[in-house]
Amino acid sequence: MNLSQIRAALESAGVRPAKKLGQNFLHDQNLARWIVEQAQIGPDDFVLEIGPGLGALEKDARLANFLCEKFRDSRFELRHCDALHFDTRILFAERNVKVIGNLPYYIASQLLLRFVNFPSYISLALFMLQDEMARRLSAKPGSADYGALTLRLQLHHHVEYLRKIPRTVFIPQPEVASAIVRFTPRDEKRIGIFDHEAFREIVKNGFSQRRKQLRKLLAGQIDNWESISKKIAAPPTARAEELSLEQWIALANLIAPRDEKIASVVDENDRQISTASRLEVHENNFRHRAVHILIFNHAGEILLQKRSPWKDRHPLLWDSSAAGHVEANEDYEEAARRELMEELGATARLDRIAKLPASEKTGQEFIMVYRGGCDGPFAFPWEEISAVEFFLTEIVERWAANKPEDFAPGFLECWRSFNAISS
Repeated sequence: MNLSQIRAALESAGVRPAKKLGQNFLHDQNLARWIVEQAQIGPDDFVLEIGPGLGALEKDARLANFLCEKFRDSRFELRHCDALHFDTRILFAERNVKVIGNLPYYIASQLLLRFVNFPSYISLALFMLQDEMARRLSAKPGSADYGALTLRLQLHHHVEYLRKIPRTVFIPQPEVASAIVRFTPRDEKRIGIFDHEAFREIVKNGFSQRRKQLRKLLAGQIDNWESISKKIAAPPTARAEELSLEQWIALANLIAPRDEKIASVVDENDRQISTASRLEVHENNFRHRAVHILIFNHAGEILLQKRSPWKDRHPLLWDSSAAGHVEANEDYEEAARRELMEELGATARLDRIAKLPASEKTGQEFIMVYRGGCDGPFAFPWEEISAVEFFLTEIVERWAANKPEDFAPGFLECWRSFNAISS
Protein backbone atom coordinates (compact mmCIF):
# COMPACT_ATOMS: atom_id res chain seq x y z
CA MET A 1 0.00 0.00 0.00
CA ASN A 2 1.24 3.48 -0.82
CA LEU A 3 1.08 6.45 1.51
CA SER A 4 -2.35 7.72 0.40
CA GLN A 5 -3.84 4.20 0.57
CA ILE A 6 -2.50 3.71 4.10
CA ARG A 7 -3.97 7.02 5.24
CA ALA A 8 -7.34 6.10 3.70
CA ALA A 9 -7.31 2.60 5.23
CA LEU A 10 -6.43 3.92 8.68
CA GLU A 11 -9.16 6.55 8.45
CA SER A 12 -11.70 3.95 7.29
CA ALA A 13 -10.79 1.66 10.19
CA GLY A 14 -10.85 4.55 12.66
CA VAL A 15 -7.23 3.95 13.57
CA ARG A 16 -4.56 6.39 14.64
CA PRO A 17 -1.11 4.79 15.03
CA ALA A 18 -0.43 4.08 18.70
CA LYS A 19 3.08 4.74 19.93
CA LYS A 20 2.60 2.41 22.92
CA LEU A 21 1.99 -0.47 20.46
CA GLY A 22 5.04 0.39 18.40
CA GLN A 23 2.88 1.03 15.31
CA ASN A 24 4.76 2.36 12.32
CA PHE A 25 3.25 1.47 8.93
CA LEU A 26 5.52 0.75 5.98
CA HIS A 27 4.47 2.74 2.89
CA ASP A 28 7.29 1.99 0.44
CA GLN A 29 5.83 -0.63 -1.94
CA ASN A 30 9.14 -1.51 -3.55
CA LEU A 31 10.71 -2.13 -0.16
CA ALA A 32 7.71 -4.25 0.91
CA ARG A 33 8.14 -6.40 -2.21
CA TRP A 34 11.87 -6.72 -1.57
CA ILE A 35 11.22 -7.86 2.01
CA VAL A 36 8.77 -10.53 0.82
CA GLU A 37 11.37 -11.74 -1.71
CA GLN A 38 13.90 -12.25 1.12
CA ALA A 39 11.42 -14.61 2.81
CA GLN A 40 11.63 -16.89 -0.26
CA ILE A 41 7.98 -17.88 0.12
CA GLY A 42 6.77 -20.81 -1.97
CA PRO A 43 3.33 -22.37 -2.55
CA ASP A 44 3.94 -25.13 0.00
CA ASP A 45 5.10 -22.83 2.81
CA PHE A 46 3.17 -22.24 6.04
CA VAL A 47 3.60 -18.53 6.74
CA LEU A 48 3.00 -16.92 10.13
CA GLU A 49 3.13 -13.12 10.28
CA ILE A 50 3.36 -11.44 13.68
CA GLY A 51 1.43 -8.17 13.81
CA PRO A 52 0.24 -7.95 10.17
CA GLY A 53 -1.35 -4.51 10.68
CA LEU A 54 -2.55 -3.39 7.24
CA GLY A 55 -1.04 -6.39 5.49
CA ALA A 56 2.46 -5.06 4.95
CA LEU A 57 4.59 -6.18 7.88
CA GLU A 58 3.08 -4.18 10.87
CA LYS A 59 -1.46 -5.81 17.89
CA ASP A 60 -4.44 -3.85 17.20
CA ALA A 61 -8.04 -5.16 17.49
CA ARG A 62 -9.32 -2.35 15.25
CA LEU A 63 -7.41 -3.79 12.28
CA ALA A 64 -8.69 -7.38 12.65
CA ASN A 65 -11.89 -6.77 10.67
CA PHE A 66 -9.96 -4.83 8.04
CA LEU A 67 -7.61 -7.75 7.43
CA CYS A 68 -10.41 -10.33 7.37
CA GLU A 69 -12.14 -8.28 4.66
CA LYS A 70 -8.94 -7.71 2.70
CA PHE A 71 -7.77 -11.34 2.69
CA ARG A 72 -10.85 -13.47 2.07
CA ASP A 73 -9.33 -16.86 1.42
CA SER A 74 -9.75 -20.33 2.94
CA ARG A 75 -5.99 -20.50 3.45
CA PHE A 76 -5.91 -17.27 5.50
CA GLU A 77 -6.47 -17.36 9.27
CA LEU A 78 -6.22 -14.39 11.61
CA ARG A 79 -5.75 -14.81 15.34
CA HIS A 80 -6.21 -11.71 17.48
CA CYS A 81 -4.01 -12.43 20.47
CA ASP A 82 -0.81 -11.39 22.19
CA ALA A 83 2.09 -12.91 20.23
CA LEU A 84 3.93 -13.53 23.50
CA HIS A 85 1.08 -15.89 24.50
CA PHE A 86 0.69 -17.59 21.12
CA ASP A 87 1.03 -21.38 21.44
CA THR A 88 3.95 -22.02 19.11
CA ARG A 89 3.69 -25.80 19.69
CA ILE A 90 1.03 -26.07 16.96
CA LEU A 91 3.66 -25.11 14.39
CA PHE A 92 5.62 -28.34 14.89
CA ALA A 93 2.88 -30.17 12.95
CA GLU A 94 3.33 -27.94 9.88
CA ARG A 95 5.87 -28.17 7.09
CA ASN A 96 8.07 -25.35 5.82
CA VAL A 97 7.15 -22.88 8.55
CA LYS A 98 8.27 -19.31 7.89
CA VAL A 99 7.77 -16.54 10.44
CA ILE A 100 7.89 -12.88 9.44
CA GLY A 101 7.06 -9.62 11.16
CA ASN A 102 7.88 -6.02 11.98
CA LEU A 103 8.41 -6.62 15.68
CA PRO A 104 7.51 -3.92 18.22
CA TYR A 105 10.92 -2.85 19.42
CA TYR A 106 10.01 -2.72 23.11
CA ILE A 107 9.32 -6.49 23.18
CA ALA A 108 11.46 -7.63 20.23
CA SER A 109 13.95 -9.64 22.30
CA GLN A 110 11.11 -11.46 24.10
CA LEU A 111 9.42 -12.31 20.80
CA LEU A 112 12.68 -13.49 19.26
CA LEU A 113 13.40 -15.84 22.14
CA ARG A 114 9.88 -17.25 21.76
CA PHE A 115 9.71 -17.68 18.00
CA VAL A 116 13.39 -18.24 17.15
CA ASN A 117 14.22 -20.65 19.91
CA PHE A 118 15.32 -24.23 20.40
CA PRO A 119 13.82 -26.65 19.64
CA SER A 120 12.96 -24.93 16.39
CA TYR A 121 10.04 -25.49 14.02
CA ILE A 122 10.98 -22.84 11.46
CA SER A 123 12.65 -23.15 8.09
CA LEU A 124 13.17 -19.38 7.96
CA ALA A 125 12.37 -16.26 9.99
CA LEU A 126 12.51 -12.70 8.66
CA PHE A 127 12.13 -9.77 11.05
CA MET A 128 12.36 -6.02 10.96
CA LEU A 129 14.14 -4.93 14.12
CA GLN A 130 15.75 -1.87 15.60
CA ASP A 131 19.07 -1.47 13.81
CA GLU A 132 21.04 -1.63 17.06
CA MET A 133 19.52 -5.00 17.95
CA ALA A 134 19.94 -6.34 14.42
CA ARG A 135 23.65 -5.62 14.63
CA ARG A 136 23.90 -7.34 18.02
CA LEU A 137 22.21 -10.51 16.74
CA SER A 138 24.38 -10.75 13.62
CA ALA A 139 27.64 -9.64 15.27
CA LYS A 140 30.99 -11.33 14.74
CA PRO A 141 33.62 -12.15 17.40
CA GLY A 142 35.74 -9.19 18.41
CA SER A 143 33.06 -6.57 17.86
CA ALA A 144 31.43 -4.44 20.56
CA ASP A 145 27.99 -5.79 19.55
CA TYR A 146 29.02 -9.44 20.10
CA GLY A 147 27.55 -10.83 23.33
CA ALA A 148 25.56 -13.51 25.14
CA LEU A 149 22.36 -12.85 23.14
CA THR A 150 24.36 -13.12 19.92
CA LEU A 151 25.62 -16.57 20.86
CA ARG A 152 22.27 -17.76 22.19
CA LEU A 153 20.57 -17.12 18.84
CA GLN A 154 23.52 -17.97 16.58
CA LEU A 155 23.99 -21.33 18.30
CA HIS A 156 21.00 -22.75 16.43
CA HIS A 157 20.52 -20.27 13.58
CA HIS A 158 22.48 -18.50 10.90
CA VAL A 159 21.74 -14.81 11.41
CA GLU A 160 22.05 -12.47 8.40
CA TYR A 161 21.91 -8.70 8.54
CA LEU A 162 20.32 -7.96 5.16
CA ARG A 163 19.65 -4.24 4.99
CA LYS A 164 19.27 -1.06 6.98
CA ILE A 165 15.81 0.55 6.65
CA PRO A 166 15.49 4.35 6.82
CA ARG A 167 12.92 6.01 9.07
CA THR A 168 11.37 7.86 6.15
CA VAL A 169 9.57 4.78 4.75
CA PHE A 170 7.22 4.60 7.75
CA ILE A 171 4.16 6.52 8.83
CA PRO A 172 4.60 7.88 11.43
CA GLN A 173 8.37 8.00 11.33
CA PRO A 174 10.02 6.05 14.18
CA GLU A 175 12.74 7.63 16.27
CA VAL A 176 15.37 5.03 15.35
CA ALA A 177 16.58 3.27 12.23
CA SER A 178 15.52 -0.29 11.48
CA ALA A 179 17.03 -3.30 9.74
CA ILE A 180 15.95 -6.58 8.17
CA VAL A 181 17.44 -9.73 9.69
CA ARG A 182 17.01 -13.28 8.42
CA PHE A 183 17.30 -16.42 10.53
CA THR A 184 17.78 -19.88 9.04
CA PRO A 185 18.31 -22.98 11.21
CA ARG A 186 21.72 -24.59 11.42
CA ASP A 187 22.15 -28.30 10.76
CA GLU A 188 21.72 -29.54 14.34
CA LYS A 189 23.88 -32.58 13.68
CA ARG A 190 26.80 -30.28 12.92
CA ILE A 191 26.43 -27.97 15.89
CA GLY A 192 28.10 -30.62 18.04
CA ILE A 193 27.20 -29.20 21.41
CA PHE A 194 27.17 -31.73 24.21
CA ASP A 195 25.57 -29.85 27.11
CA HIS A 196 23.35 -26.85 26.30
CA GLU A 197 23.02 -25.94 29.96
CA ALA A 198 26.79 -25.82 30.42
CA PHE A 199 27.07 -23.71 27.25
CA ARG A 200 24.52 -21.15 28.42
CA GLU A 201 26.09 -20.96 31.88
CA ILE A 202 29.65 -20.33 30.72
CA VAL A 203 28.51 -17.80 28.10
CA LYS A 204 26.47 -15.96 30.74
CA ASN A 205 29.42 -15.92 33.15
CA GLY A 206 31.91 -15.10 30.41
CA PHE A 207 30.06 -11.96 29.34
CA SER A 208 29.09 -10.88 32.88
CA GLN A 209 32.06 -8.48 32.95
CA ARG A 210 33.33 -7.86 29.44
CA ARG A 211 36.61 -6.24 30.45
CA LYS A 212 37.75 -9.19 32.56
CA GLN A 213 39.64 -12.19 31.22
CA LEU A 214 37.86 -15.53 31.01
CA ARG A 215 40.42 -17.22 33.26
CA LYS A 216 39.04 -15.10 36.13
CA LEU A 217 35.36 -15.12 35.20
CA LEU A 218 35.25 -18.91 34.69
CA ALA A 219 37.52 -19.86 37.60
CA GLY A 220 34.61 -21.47 39.43
CA GLN A 221 33.95 -23.81 36.49
CA ILE A 222 37.45 -24.34 35.04
CA ASP A 223 40.50 -24.82 37.26
CA ASN A 224 42.98 -25.64 34.49
CA TRP A 225 42.42 -22.70 32.15
CA GLU A 226 45.95 -22.84 30.67
CA SER A 227 45.35 -26.37 29.38
CA ILE A 228 41.76 -25.74 28.31
CA SER A 229 42.59 -22.54 26.43
CA LYS A 230 45.23 -24.40 24.40
CA LYS A 231 42.71 -27.09 23.46
CA ILE A 232 40.27 -24.52 22.08
CA ALA A 233 43.07 -22.50 20.42
CA ALA A 234 42.43 -19.39 22.51
CA PRO A 235 45.06 -17.17 24.16
CA PRO A 236 45.32 -17.53 27.96
CA THR A 237 44.38 -13.84 28.26
CA ALA A 238 41.21 -14.19 26.12
CA ARG A 239 38.08 -12.21 26.90
CA ALA A 240 34.56 -13.36 26.06
CA GLU A 241 34.18 -11.40 22.82
CA GLU A 242 37.36 -12.94 21.39
CA LEU A 243 35.97 -16.50 21.27
CA SER A 244 34.05 -17.67 18.23
CA LEU A 245 30.86 -19.71 18.48
CA GLU A 246 32.85 -22.85 17.69
CA GLN A 247 35.32 -22.11 20.50
CA TRP A 248 32.48 -21.55 22.98
CA ILE A 249 30.98 -24.90 21.98
CA ALA A 250 34.35 -26.64 22.34
CA LEU A 251 34.80 -25.05 25.75
CA ALA A 252 31.39 -26.27 26.93
CA ASN A 253 32.09 -29.77 25.62
CA LEU A 254 35.41 -29.98 27.49
CA ILE A 255 33.79 -29.36 30.88
CA ALA A 256 30.75 -31.64 30.40
CA PRO A 257 31.17 -35.30 31.51
CA ARG A 258 29.82 -38.31 29.65
CA ASP A 259 28.88 -41.80 30.81
CA GLU A 260 28.58 -45.15 29.04
CA LYS A 261 26.14 -47.77 30.30
CA ILE A 262 26.05 -51.55 29.97
CA ALA A 263 22.87 -53.12 28.56
CA SER A 264 21.36 -56.60 28.64
CA VAL A 265 21.58 -58.67 25.45
CA VAL A 266 18.66 -61.13 25.10
CA ASP A 267 17.48 -63.95 22.85
CA GLU A 268 14.26 -64.18 20.82
CA ASN A 269 12.36 -65.10 24.00
CA ASP A 270 13.63 -62.05 25.91
CA ARG A 271 16.01 -64.07 28.09
CA GLN A 272 19.32 -62.40 28.99
CA ILE A 273 22.27 -64.14 27.38
CA SER A 274 25.08 -61.55 27.76
CA THR A 275 25.86 -57.87 28.25
CA ALA A 276 27.35 -55.18 26.03
CA SER A 277 27.81 -51.42 25.87
CA ARG A 278 25.09 -49.37 24.23
CA LEU A 279 27.35 -48.71 21.24
CA GLU A 280 28.10 -52.44 20.82
CA VAL A 281 24.41 -53.31 21.07
CA HIS A 282 23.51 -50.90 18.29
CA GLU A 283 26.51 -51.58 16.03
CA ASN A 284 25.83 -55.34 16.12
CA ASN A 285 22.03 -55.04 16.10
CA PHE A 286 21.75 -57.26 19.18
CA ARG A 287 18.32 -57.93 20.65
CA HIS A 288 18.00 -56.03 23.89
CA ARG A 289 15.48 -54.59 26.33
CA ALA A 290 14.19 -51.06 26.63
CA VAL A 291 11.54 -49.08 28.45
CA HIS A 292 9.46 -46.19 27.13
CA ILE A 293 7.56 -43.94 29.53
CA LEU A 294 4.72 -41.66 28.43
CA ILE A 295 4.24 -38.82 30.92
CA PHE A 296 1.06 -36.73 30.92
CA ASN A 297 0.38 -33.53 32.84
CA HIS A 298 -2.87 -32.57 34.61
CA ALA A 299 -4.19 -31.06 31.33
CA GLY A 300 -3.77 -34.37 29.50
CA GLU A 301 -0.80 -33.16 27.43
CA ILE A 302 1.99 -35.61 26.66
CA LEU A 303 5.63 -34.80 27.35
CA LEU A 304 8.00 -35.50 24.45
CA GLN A 305 11.77 -35.34 24.47
CA LYS A 306 14.01 -34.33 21.58
CA ARG A 307 16.97 -36.68 21.41
CA SER A 308 20.42 -35.13 21.57
CA PRO A 309 22.75 -34.95 18.53
CA TRP A 310 25.13 -37.29 20.38
CA LYS A 311 22.79 -40.25 20.16
CA ASP A 312 24.15 -43.02 17.94
CA ARG A 313 20.60 -43.82 16.80
CA HIS A 314 17.91 -41.35 15.76
CA PRO A 315 19.72 -38.20 16.90
CA LEU A 316 17.56 -35.06 17.13
CA LEU A 317 14.28 -36.91 16.60
CA TRP A 318 11.35 -36.59 19.00
CA ASP A 319 10.79 -39.53 21.34
CA SER A 320 8.83 -40.75 24.35
CA SER A 321 8.95 -38.70 27.56
CA ALA A 322 11.71 -40.94 28.89
CA ALA A 323 13.25 -44.03 27.34
CA GLY A 324 16.32 -46.18 27.68
CA HIS A 325 17.92 -49.58 27.80
CA VAL A 326 17.37 -52.05 30.58
CA GLU A 327 20.79 -52.44 32.11
CA ALA A 328 22.47 -55.72 32.98
CA ASN A 329 20.78 -57.60 35.84
CA GLU A 330 17.95 -55.06 36.00
CA ASP A 331 14.23 -55.69 35.40
CA TYR A 332 11.86 -53.53 33.37
CA GLU A 333 10.21 -51.77 36.30
CA GLU A 334 13.54 -50.92 37.92
CA ALA A 335 14.75 -49.55 34.59
CA ALA A 336 11.60 -47.46 34.12
CA ARG A 337 11.93 -45.82 37.53
CA ARG A 338 15.65 -45.21 36.98
CA GLU A 339 15.18 -43.75 33.49
CA LEU A 340 12.44 -41.44 34.70
CA MET A 341 14.74 -40.08 37.40
CA GLU A 342 17.88 -39.96 35.25
CA GLU A 343 16.26 -38.40 32.19
CA LEU A 344 13.68 -36.10 33.77
CA GLY A 345 14.67 -35.85 37.43
CA ALA A 346 11.16 -36.98 38.31
CA THR A 347 9.23 -39.69 40.12
CA ALA A 348 5.71 -40.86 39.36
CA ARG A 349 3.45 -43.85 39.64
CA LEU A 350 4.03 -45.88 36.49
CA ASP A 351 1.42 -48.20 35.01
CA ARG A 352 2.52 -50.85 32.52
CA ILE A 353 0.34 -50.54 29.40
CA ALA A 354 2.01 -52.70 26.73
CA LYS A 355 4.98 -54.81 25.72
CA LEU A 356 6.25 -54.62 22.14
CA PRO A 357 8.22 -57.48 20.57
CA ALA A 358 11.73 -56.96 19.26
CA SER A 359 11.62 -56.16 15.55
CA GLU A 360 13.16 -53.92 12.90
CA LYS A 361 10.55 -51.27 13.77
CA THR A 362 11.73 -51.15 17.37
CA GLY A 363 15.44 -51.43 16.56
CA GLN A 364 15.49 -55.01 17.89
CA GLU A 365 14.28 -53.82 21.27
CA PHE A 366 11.75 -55.58 23.48
CA ILE A 367 9.94 -52.47 24.71
CA MET A 368 7.90 -52.25 27.90
CA VAL A 369 5.64 -49.19 27.71
CA TYR A 370 4.58 -47.34 30.86
CA ARG A 371 2.27 -44.42 31.51
CA GLY A 372 2.58 -41.90 34.35
CA GLY A 373 1.45 -38.45 35.44
CA CYS A 374 3.70 -35.53 36.32
CA ASP A 375 3.62 -31.75 35.75
CA GLY A 376 7.32 -31.20 36.38
CA PRO A 377 9.56 -29.35 36.77
CA PHE A 378 12.00 -31.53 34.88
CA ALA A 379 15.79 -31.64 34.86
CA PHE A 380 17.35 -33.62 32.02
CA PRO A 381 20.90 -34.58 30.98
CA TRP A 382 21.91 -32.67 27.85
CA GLU A 383 24.08 -35.52 26.63
CA GLU A 384 20.87 -37.55 26.28
CA ILE A 385 18.16 -34.97 25.59
CA SER A 386 18.18 -31.67 23.73
CA ALA A 387 14.74 -30.46 24.87
CA VAL A 388 11.45 -31.54 26.45
CA GLU A 389 8.01 -30.11 25.72
CA PHE A 390 4.37 -30.86 26.55
CA PHE A 391 2.06 -31.18 23.53
CA LEU A 392 -1.67 -31.65 23.13
CA THR A 393 -2.32 -35.19 21.97
CA GLU A 394 -4.18 -33.89 18.89
CA ILE A 395 -1.06 -31.93 17.88
CA VAL A 396 1.03 -35.09 18.19
CA GLU A 397 -1.54 -36.98 16.11
CA ARG A 398 -1.42 -34.39 13.32
CA TRP A 399 2.34 -34.03 13.56
CA ALA A 400 2.96 -37.80 13.37
CA ALA A 401 0.61 -38.05 10.38
CA ASN A 402 2.16 -35.10 8.51
CA LYS A 403 5.82 -35.58 9.43
CA PRO A 404 6.52 -39.09 10.79
CA GLU A 405 10.17 -38.58 9.95
CA ASP A 406 10.41 -36.17 12.92
CA PHE A 407 9.96 -39.04 15.39
CA ALA A 408 12.06 -41.99 16.54
CA PRO A 409 10.54 -45.19 15.13
CA GLY A 410 10.29 -46.74 18.58
CA PHE A 411 8.12 -43.88 19.79
CA LEU A 412 5.77 -44.23 16.82
CA GLU A 413 5.28 -47.89 17.71
CA CYS A 414 4.64 -47.00 21.36
CA TRP A 415 2.24 -44.22 20.32
CA ARG A 416 0.26 -46.59 18.09
CA SER A 417 0.10 -49.11 20.92
CA PHE A 418 -1.05 -46.39 23.37
CA ASN A 419 -3.75 -45.18 20.97
CA ALA A 420 -4.98 -48.72 20.38
CA ILE A 421 -5.38 -49.27 24.11
CA SER A 422 -6.95 -45.84 24.70
CA SER A 423 -9.53 -46.06 21.90
